[in-house]
Amino acid sequence: MKFQQTYRPQHGGYVSEFTSFINGYQRQHPDMEKGQQQGWYLLWDKHVDFDELEREQKADVPLKPGSYYYE
Repeated sequence: MKFQQTYRPQHGGYVSEFTSFINGYQRQHPDMEKGQQQGWYLLWDKHVDFDELEREQKADVPLKPGSYYYE
């Protein structure tokens, strides 16, 4: 994916120093986006077994009012 500055209406073409830095960094490191996607998949895209989740929730023992986990 090519990173390019887009026209922002009512901003008079102003580009902040940070945006300029990020755009330059992305041009110099084209593999950055692939690394971001790999990080996303590593942390967020997980397979969820809903049957196992339901079994775990049913196996929980309810606490008595006013009690703590570790007594």
